Amino acid sequence: MDNILDRITGVEDLRKLTYNEKLKLAEELREFVVDTVSKTGGHLASNLGVVELTIALHSVFNTPKDKIIWDVGHQTYVHKILTGRKDEMKTLRQLNGISGFPKTTESEFDCFNTGHSSTSISAALGMARARDVLKEDYRVVAVIGDGSLTGGMAEEALNDAGASNSNITVILNDNEMSISKNVGGVTLLLGKMRTKKLYTATNKRVKSRLNKIPKIGPKLVKLTSRLKNGIKQMFIPKMYFEDIGYTYLGPINGNNLEEVEKILEQSKRCDGPVLVHVVTKKGKGYMPAEKNPSKFHSTSAFNVKTGKALKSKGKDYSKVFGDKLVKIAKDNDKVVAITAAMADGTGLTEFRTRFQNRFFDVGIAEQHAIGMAAGMAKNGLIPVVPIYSSFYQRAYDQVIHDVCMQNIHVVMCADRAGIVGNDGETHQGLTDMAALSIVPNLTIMAPKDFIELEQMLDFAIDYRFPIFIRYPRGGEGDFKFEKHEKIKLGTSEVLKNGSDVTIIAIGKMVSRAMEVAIELEKKGVNAEVINARFLKPFDDENILNSIKSTKNVITIEDGLLRGGLSTTINEMIVKNNLVGTKIQNFGYDDKYVKHGSVSEIEKLNGLDTQSIVDKWMEKDG
Repeated sequence: MDNILDRITGVEDLRKLTYNEKLKLAEELREFVVDTVSKTGGHLASNLGVVELTIALHSVFNTPKDKIIWDVGHQTYVHKILTGRKDEMKTLRQLNGISGFPKTTESEFDCFNTGHSSTSISAALGMARARDVLKEDYRVVAVIGDGSLTGGMAEEALNDAGASNSNITVILNDNEMSISKNVGGVTLLLGKMRTKKLYTATNKRVKSRLNKIPKIGPKLVKLTSRLKNGIKQMFIPKMYFEDIGYTYLGPINGNNLEEVEKILEQSKRCDGPVLVHVVTKKGKGYMPAEKNPSKFHSTSAFNVKTGKALKSKGKDYSKVFGDKLVKIAKDNDKVVAITAAMADGTGLTEFRTRFQNRFFDVGIAEQHAIGMAAGMAKNGLIPVVPIYSSFYQRAYDQVIHDVCMQNIHVVMCADRAGIVGNDGETHQGLTDMAALSIVPNLTIMAPKDFIELEQMLDFAIDYRFPIFIRYPRGGEGDFKFEKHEKIKLGTSEVLKNGSDVTIIAIGKMVSRAMEVAIELEKKGVNAEVINARFLKPFDDENILNSIKSTKNVITIEDGLLRGGLSTTINEMIVKNNLVGTKIQNFGYDDKYVKHGSVSEIEKLNGLDTQSIVDKWMEKDG
């Protein structure tokens, strides 16, 4: 049997296909994506949902001349396959392989790098305005999900684009999901919008029948047209998109290829901003993903037949955080939890079930999450806000202005801090310590293991000021700690005494520091190991005394060198005029780190145990 996908080397091949061939291609694409992700891991459910939409976009629009910007971009696997990267999909998210997100360095069809939500409409409007200023001729399309529409940046861009008169097309991919099920007013609005399909179908039938009535038929059609706006308001209260300047088309079944191609062709005939509303099914075509789209939003390698992961998931920091917060909340009714559409990913699943009136999912709206937390804290609650480190960047102003400037008690927890691996540049959590170390009134902590995370949460709940706890993706390091001193503000922990070199580490890298010390011991180097615990306030006195004694320093951190632990210690050494001190800093240079496994990335950047030992011995020699 002819395999259509084998004939597709690029979009020109796609455009030669008949409609029936495209339908078969859609089936083959789903099988190919499931097979690929089952081996490499990645974002599955979202990609299965946009197969027909992606085929239609590249059939109707003249890409790459016409620009398609994918919001977030984790749903671009089919796009990559159709634009000449099918053979590279086996390297998806692997070291030196292709990215799981759009990358302009990969293909001219990837016209804008994305990885965080709610950015596509802004970028698309910028491109459309550049086109108009330069008097060029191409179309610009932004594909955005309903979950991303809750982000403030998307609303700002919608507002501006609606009043712009620019020819820009916004495709609203409505699957009623972001990662967890969508929440909020926008979701309610879209639920009402979906009823437009009933209104539109009824309207067409009525007009058709009235026009067949001799003589009076056309007059009746005119009369019903006068009543149209009133009827529309009955079916669709407050037609938001039309009211702010868009030609609104839809909603249609986004998994019906014929409907999607027709409405996209129709959108090309409209002047000014157009919003095309397509309703898709996340996980379509693969039953395990259809039944549990949240689980298959991002998945590790799995068995295609059963949908079960090839490796069982062990205990991780997110689960430890969530379990501990539940215990704390049982005894303290002022503790509340806030998530930005990531309840499952940040370990809040049980908290959501146990304390429904104290759990708040604000959708993809990190700025609002922190601002709301500040309001809650100001009025007597203790808000705990776990957000992925790379997404905390989106709320930087609120951390400074709303929380720290007022010096109020908000517990901010950065999940997936440091290197996260295969999701790459947009998701590596490398900037939090560097960015936040300069913020007044903020205490910054990082645990060496699960037990210390629990200790830090207890400490943070009892603290009365802004506090930030960062912890990595996944589980503990290989070294198992027996010692866990009580946490005191700004106090480090000496884990091993030594006389030759002081190794100072923070967070997950404390385990690495102990491994380094053990290896150095074999080479005759007696290392002292200090768990910094706090980046702010820093334990200057105890750490300084150790450095004065050994006159040799190694720092290890899972973050940017500039502005983090190494900067703090280097500045302390200069300030105290410790002339002759040997320093070796291990962390990440001033650059963005691409995708690969965590261990591969650490080795490439000289952060594995052997690399640190070798570099120090080379320096020492």
